[in-house]
Amino acid sequence: MKLTTNFKRYEIKYLITQEQMEKILNACEEYIKPDEYGRSTICNIYYDTPDSLLIRRSLEGPLYKEKLRLRSYGVTKPGSPVFAEIKKKYDGVVYKRRIQTNEPSAMQLLGMHQNGIADSQIKREIEFFLRRYQTLKPAVFISYDREAFYSKEDDEFRITFDRNILWRDYDLQLNKGVYGSPILGRNEVLMEVKCAGAIPLWFCEILSQNNIYKTSFSKYGRAYLAMERNKAGGKVYA
Repeated sequence: MKLTTNFKRYEIKYLITQEQMEKILNACEEYIKPDEYGRSTICNIYYDTPDSLLIRRSLEGPLYKEKLRLRSYGVTKPGSPVFAEIKKKYDGVVYKRRIQTNEPSAMQLLGMHQNGIADSQIKREIEFFLRRYQTLKPAVFISYDREAFYSKEDDEFRITFDRNILWRDYDLQLNKGVYGSPILGRNEVLMEVKCAGAIPLWFCEILSQNNIYKTSFSKYGRAYLAMERNKAGGKVYA
């Protein structure tokens, strides 16, 4: 797991079955290696305005969209590292900017309170993001179990498999535990391909042989739509 503070890449998503995941892993065996940390549970708190402006804009499919979240690798304990992160997407390219700190300091930063985080360009960008939207607050907790792999020849090419994706709109803290409502079906897996440039030909052939095609998928988007269904008694209004 590379704890990079900023990067630029393409992220392509595929909704597949458990069986397709196994076929892909078998076919990729000679080309990929497991991530250094192997399997991990990723926990996120997404921030939004009271009227969910950020996710509503994102679901409209604009050329540019942005999100703010707090992330940890596993349920946090006192002193665990967490990441305050801005994620932007423009014309298909994903840009991430994040700083590492601890959960209390991160919550103070994102709550626009005094904090002990050292000044940096990324911190100033996060503070600007907060001032721009002003009313941001924790909106949803999303967790998932991830298995990640890198190409043996190009560590910029990464494949991840996310399962057990859960969301909740209460207990919005990273130290509360992993629980909530499922986003995926029982046999579904979200595969993400992350790369700095073109996808390797060998992987394109594997996708073609298994009839796997890219899809549009947002974890926060799925959670937001589920929340709207709950509010509307089973109906989502445009």
